[in-house]
Amino acid sequence: MNNLKDLSNAMAAAVETASAYTVLVAGRARFPASGIAYDAGHILTADHVVELDEDIRVRLPDGSETRASVAGRDPGSDLALLKLAEGKLTPAAIGGPARVGQLALALGCPTPDGMQASLGIVSAIGGPARTGRGGLLEQYIRTDAIPYPGFSGGPLVDAEGQVLGVNTSGLGGGASLAIPAALAWQVAAALLEHGSVKRGYLGLRSQRVDLPAAQNGQTHGLLVMGLEAESPAATAGVMVGDILTGFNGQPVQEHDDLLALLTGKVVGQTADLTLLRGGQPQTVKVNVAERPESEHRPGRGHKHGRRGPWGGRGGRRSRHG
Repeated sequence: MNNLKDLSNAMAAAVETASAYTVLVAGRARFPASGIAYDAGHILTADHVVELDEDIRVRLPDGSETRASVAGRDPGSDLALLKLAEGKLTPAAIGGPARVGQLALALGCPTPDGMQASLGIVSAIGGPARTGRGGLLEQYIRTDAIPYPGFSGGPLVDAEGQVLGVNTSGLGGGASLAIPAALAWQVAAALLEHGSVKRGYLGLRSQRVDLPAAQNGQTHGLLVMGLEAESPAATAGVMVGDILTGFNGQPVQEHDDLLALLTGKVVGQTADLTLLRGGQPQTVKVNVAERPESEHRPGRGHKHGRRGPWGGRGGRRSRHG
């Protein structure tokens, strides 16, 4: 029994499987990139490789060419959804959650010559983490696979050719990262429905602090340093000096914990904020508004004091705008 040969054959079969749903995307003046078939008529790719809104050239797995237009963008997560003008795709299959130490293939199809591959392992899974494009990823996958030119937008796959994540080099620092498939597909569903991803707005400024006493094992919270007039938090009765410890039953110990929770379906809904006021826990209800567009464009990130997984440094306070 030749285990090395079996592994080699499995990797080659995984690339062949992924070739049925991986496409070439020419949406910028320089080198083309890659994309993944989200459904029969849409392609999920990296936002930073799509500089056009229409007349994007796409090479399908069967070698035919067609055009596509942008159905939606989310610069914060570096994802874009494209709508095919014609043709039909075989949707990608999503694999299980990535595991540290797992073998993974970073794939791309940036040239008419066909698929390209880079083998590595999943070296870390982290998040939430701020991106260099003014957003925040709930989770990311880091691998030691080489991100060759044009791999952005292509799939990171497991040994069966199922998608673990979407490759991107557009989140800062040149690190080899992937957006987990479950998160990427969630963003794609929002882009398909709305053309963008809604992010929540409370209108408070906060600073991470130690809790005076551990609350159900929780040691940190967010001290409210300021409130915007007539903001959702102010209207709900939040006061300067309160310590925010939870959002809809989820613990909040870091600025990024709250930002990760202020996404998706929570926008426009009523949420429970758990606070410490004078050392006593209480809950207030807040109507989560949508964050103004100008506050989550690329380059307009929240201030923050820690380095992210790919570098960058800001202040110590955070504005949950």
